[in-house]
Amino acid sequence: MSVDDAIVRKIARLARIGIADDQVPALAGELSAILGWIEQLGEVDTAGVAPMTAVIPNHLAWRVDAITDGNMQAAVLANAPDAASGFFAVPKVIE
Repeated sequence: MSVDDAIVRKIARLARIGIADDQVPALAGELSAILGWIEQLGEVDTAGVAPMTAVIPNHLAWRVDAITDGNMQAAVLANAPDAASGFFAVPKVIE
């Protein structure tokens, strides 16, 4: 794909980048080269290549998926300005 001066100006306007008129032809050439490299990557046969998320092997540490209360109710409520019946007490906001 070839990028012309009008497309460079449109991209600069959309990206809110100010470019001088003498920079437009150089940027058009650079963007055309980048798009050419992307087209070359599209020609690579990746049929037998498995997708990967990182270049090094990563394994997630699994834990038991269990619901707990943390056994810290008293410690948490000690920080509350007002507590009642094991819960945070807040002022009534709706009558």
